[in-house]
Amino acid sequence: MKRYAPGRRSWIDRHRTWALLALFTLFAPQPIPVQAADFAPPPAMLANVYRSDTTLADYLVSEKLDGVRGYWDGEKLLTRGGDRIEAPAWFTAGWPGFPLDGELWVGRGQFSAAVSIVRQKTPDDAAWRKLNFMVFDLPGHPGTFAERNEALKPVLAGLALPWVRQVEQFKVASRAELRAAFDRVVKNGGEGLMLHRAASHYQAGRSDDLLKLKPYDDAEAKVIAHLPGKGKHKGVLGALLVETAAGLRFRIGTGFSDAQRRNPPALGSWVTYRYIGLNEASGIPRFASFMRVREDMPGLER
Repeated sequence: MKRYAPGRRSWIDRHRTWALLALFTLFAPQPIPVQAADFAPPPAMLANVYRSDTTLADYLVSEKLDGVRGYWDGEKLLTRGGDRIEAPAWFTAGWPGFPLDGELWVGRGQFSAAVSIVRQKTPDDAAWRKLNFMVFDLPGHPGTFAERNEALKPVLAGLALPWVRQVEQFKVASRAELRAAFDRVVKNGGEGLMLHRAASHYQAGRSDDLLKLKPYDDAEAKVIAHLPGKGKHKGVLGALLVETAAGLRFRIGTGFSDAQRRNPPALGSWVTYRYIGLNEASGIPRFASFMRVREDMPGLER
């Protein structure tokens, strides 16, 4: 009988590691592919959070619409993340050859419906008739926001399309008046208010020229990992490990439906979460709770 010298491995021993690696590769969960944005993200203005020391006389106020940000660059309609929105030809027919910034909106509390319509590569003609393009800015106009708001009126009047409408802007004289407007919108199912500095010029990025006032704080973060659940959530998602644009990582473990725990947001996708303030030492959001996937952020499949 053939003998093996001490320390010499058999053929099975030598190949066991490779066999196990091959089996793991074959049956291990594969990462979900992430599709890059179709185009560079448009140069959109982004909002900071309203603060109580804001000088209200400097701002025009409007309702915050719970829809999908739409940016018309003069030729095509894009999401905030740079994905092309495949709107029916009739929807954008006759639109001007210069940029319009707005929200693709179905109605209060209809965010999911708007997302479902906008994300389709083959547009559903009947569904698109439910959408309105609510325009709130003229990015290419050189004037202040107050001047751009006035210049927008004849542009949309000339289009004469019932689904392309201007977002109403108004002034408030006091914090009590702002609170009354806010309470009225929220009571009727709206998301909150936007405050736009009247003297500001259009500039991409986040600044105090644009502020949002909502019943809670919210923000976006990218999904880095799916963390397994324990106890009643054993075998499904326990929490998302997410990372903000600034590189801050933390977990989101609440706010998911049973279906979302079984089929969690894709790795690389962006999600919106709500929170109550920040931890002073770490800057991590306190009581972060999942709200929804951001279909209009870069790195998402459509």
